[in-house]
Amino acid sequence: MTTATRTCPLCEAVCGLTLTLSDDHRVLSVKGDRDDPFSKGFICPKGASLGHLDEDPDVLTEPMIREGTTWRSATWDEAFAAVADGLGKVIAEHSRRSLALYLGNPNAHTMAGQLYGTPLIRALGTRNIFSASTADQMPKQVASGFMFGDPLTVAVPDLDRTDYLLMLGANPLESNGSLCTAPDFPGRLKAIRRRGGKVVVIDPRRTRTANLADEHVFIKPGADPYLLFAIVNVLFAEDLTAVNLDVDGIDEVRAAAEPFTPDAVAARTGVDATVIVRLARELAEAKTAAVYARIGTCTAEFGTLAQWLVDVINVLTGNLDRPGGAMFANPAAPPPRRTRPFTTGRWTSRVRGLPETMGELPIATLADEIETPGDGQVRGVVTVAGNPVLSAPSGPRIDAALAKVDFMVSVDRYINETTRHANVILPPPRTTQSGHYDFALLAFAVRNYTRYSPPIAPLGDRPSESEILARLAMIAGGEDGDPMAVDELIIAGTLHKAGVGNRADLIGNSGAELRLDLMLRTGPYGEWNGGDLSLQKLLDNPHGIDLGPLQPQLPQRLVTASGRVELAPPKLLDDVDRLRSGLDQQQPEIVLIGRRQLRSNNSWMHNVGTLVGGSNKCTLVMNPIDIDRLGIDGDAVIKSAAGELTVPTEASDAIMPGVVSLPHGWGHVGGTRTVAAAHAGVNANTLTDDSIVDVLSGNAVFNGVPVTVGPVAVG
Repeated sequence: MTTATRTCPLCEAVCGLTLTLSDDHRVLSVKGDRDDPFSKGFICPKGASLGHLDEDPDVLTEPMIREGTTWRSATWDEAFAAVADGLGKVIAEHSRRSLALYLGNPNAHTMAGQLYGTPLIRALGTRNIFSASTADQMPKQVASGFMFGDPLTVAVPDLDRTDYLLMLGANPLESNGSLCTAPDFPGRLKAIRRRGGKVVVIDPRRTRTANLADEHVFIKPGADPYLLFAIVNVLFAEDLTAVNLDVDGIDEVRAAAEPFTPDAVAARTGVDATVIVRLARELAEAKTAAVYARIGTCTAEFGTLAQWLVDVINVLTGNLDRPGGAMFANPAAPPPRRTRPFTTGRWTSRVRGLPETMGELPIATLADEIETPGDGQVRGVVTVAGNPVLSAPSGPRIDAALAKVDFMVSVDRYINETTRHANVILPPPRTTQSGHYDFALLAFAVRNYTRYSPPIAPLGDRPSESEILARLAMIAGGEDGDPMAVDELIIAGTLHKAGVGNRADLIGNSGAELRLDLMLRTGPYGEWNGGDLSLQKLLDNPHGIDLGPLQPQLPQRLVTASGRVELAPPKLLDDVDRLRSGLDQQQPEIVLIGRRQLRSNNSWMHNVGTLVGGSNKCTLVMNPIDIDRLGIDGDAVIKSAAGELTVPTEASDAIMPGVVSLPHGWGHVGGTRTVAAAHAGVNANTLTDDSIVDVLSGNAVFNGVPVTVGPVAVG
């Protein structure tokens, strides 16, 4: 037996792991890495099950080709030849405008997904780019883009130094944190309280996180921007602002907040006006404070306005870009710096005219683009580590649409609800066979940190995930050959732009490692930028390197036209009228929200027996008052404008009356995952409506969905 260290790739917490391996490189045990300076030995049930996930017998180990309704294994050359033939025919008959790409959430957790997504997009030559971002965090990135000029400049709460933390729509005790990379999030929250600080959670459910906090406040789903605007209103009305940055738009924000008094929003939010006033005063009076809002607020009708107002409050209370407030990470391997201010709507979708954001279209319109005839109708689809049939709104509609495309290729480990429609599946290798560096997640870390995990099991005669995506990009571009050519082209271009360093100095056993070394050397701590960081240094420090607490980053990080923080971007102000009109609108009797589960990450882990069961189950959580009032005993029928489900109920006074909750990622049918099929659950996105999106970002709306709930008809 041997031991090896590794970063856990299963959620956003980037915890260090210590693995015990057999002589044939199988994972025998997993423990937290106590020598990791960031996670310090913390581990959750997902990380502890890494070996079970890595050795899942249902994971594909060879390429698969579908012939009619049956699958057969194929050699890699045969599979890539089939891809070249299938994509080539679609392009020849319908042009590249008829291609579409979907990138799933796991791409944020792999080196391959981060390094080869852009080359694949460019090679496909289509604007039909979709990803999990518009079913998740796009509102935060749009709000940050308009305020700071760069959608990747996202403020995170300085958890280790703050005295007051206000969280909305976030449940890090289940999710381990999101757009806020913080191993042992529970321990960090407890530390706030131990040092005399305060944690307040605003949520329609009394979650595990709410139970740990000093205070939990119920709020009606989707009402977060009303509450946040009312806090802004109080800050201005009581002269509690303490702006310490160079900002534009204070007067415009003051005027926009005037209608949203605590009394005016109390009924809409379900939060008493006196509580709103107190929260505003506490934020202003705290020595340091941070407001943090996550997926519950993003996946709602006014997600972008909510995320904007989070940072408006951080600015107005003097807590943006200062220790203990909301700060910006300085990652060791950052993406190329933007040179132009962020904007949206550079193009629109063909059918519904939905605007582009960050180079992609809303996933809510994928089915439109496949179903609707005409020039540019999507006829060829590429998916990479994604399952939109379960994760996107109106999932059954996407399921039916994918069955109609001329050709589909998927890079995925499983035959699942989405990939069953593929003609070719190209499976990436096991986790332990892949190198790991968190390019995306370390950009949202609450402490600057870096770590690389090289492969700990040999690949044998199969390609790495990076080689799969690089070769797929070459085929999409009309060529086929050595995938290393993709890396060499990128390395040469980066060295030319940087004007420092030599190709011969880079080290690495793969194109991905060479590119990582280049990014580290030219990054803010790098050898070629006045520091000492390189891939070799990370290899010499396998437990990771602490790069210190977050430091102020403004104004250097701003890419706005004014060079200031834009507190009142015009596009956001234009949407305030729509928000204001909702103050007087009658609200539905019952609304649906999603929920996080500790042993799950979307639909990834439902095929691991050790992670299924207990709290990780698919039930409709309802308040007992609603169960009694509606006469429900056992299963319930839940209906929306989009669909209908029958689902087991679970009574809990931890959820507000008038609110029901289903976890997403369930509804396993039509694939070959045996454990998942045995615990199928229902697809919550049967009930969500792809015609409704957050206007500013195109993000899907999963929270606040109007529904009716009743007993199952007898007989």
